[in-house]
Amino acid sequence: MKYEFQPIGIIQSCFKEKFGIPRQSGLIPEAEAILTILPPYNRAEAFRDIEGYSHLWLSFVFHAAIRDQWKPTVRPPRLGGNQRVGVFATRSPFRPNPIGLSVVKLIDLDISAQQIKLKLGGVDLLDGTPVLDIKPYVPYSDAIPDAEAGFAPTPPGREIQLSFSRQAESELQKHSAEQVIQLKRLIYQILSNNPRPSYLEQEKRNRFGMRLYDFNIIWEVEDDRYLITELSPLSDQPFA
Repeated sequence: MKYEFQPIGIIQSCFKEKFGIPRQSGLIPEAEAILTILPPYNRAEAFRDIEGYSHLWLSFVFHAAIRDQWKPTVRPPRLGGNQRVGVFATRSPFRPNPIGLSVVKLIDLDISAQQIKLKLGGVDLLDGTPVLDIKPYVPYSDAIPDAEAGFAPTPPGREIQLSFSRQAESELQKHSAEQVIQLKRLIYQILSNNPRPSYLEQEKRNRFGMRLYDFNIIWEVEDDRYLITELSPLSDQPFA
C-alpha cells in the first residue's frame, strides 16, 4: 500500500543549510522559525484554543535527506560516526520514510486575512521543511522522566569561549541591539553543541562556516575557544 500526504505548511527557519542544525529539538532555545500554513488548512477555526499549549509536536518531511534506497543501519554522530546501529534505534533523517518528529515551543500565533503563521522556538528544522501535521504537547503523557535513552543518555553541549573579530563586530553594529543579542546567543548555543562531524574533528580541521539567517558565518576553533572571524551578508553562493 502507498499513502500520499499533502503538507499543511512550510517552515521558514534560521537554518539555511543542514550544517549547524541541532541534532534534537529544544537544545537551542534561540533557534526560531515561522510556520506558514497553506490552503486549505489556513482556517482560523482549525487553530482555535491552540494558544493554551506552550509546546507542539510537528510531523515533517526530511526534504533534504530523501534517497532512492534506505539502509538498515546508520552511523549516528553521537557515537562518533564510526559505529553502525539500526536505523530504528536512531533519529537519523535517512529513514525508509523520511518523516521527522519534533517538539517545538509555540511563541506566537498570527491570524490575519486568511494567513496563519506560527512563530516557533527551539527548532531543529531546515528552511523550507514541509510540515505534515501539528499536535499539542501534553506534559503528563508525553514526558516520561524515568525513560531510558540508549546510547544518548545525557544531552550534548559544553561551555565554550566565544569571541568575535573586528569585522564581525562591525557588521553586527548595523543591526539593532536586540537582534545582536539574539544572534550572539544563537551562535553560542549552536557552537556549544558542536555541529562539527566527527570525521572533521579527527582531521584536525579548525575552520568552518555556516549559513544562518541572512549571514555567512565563518569561525575558527581551538579546543573550547571559538572565534567568529567573518560575518557577512548572505550571498548567493553557500560557504565552501
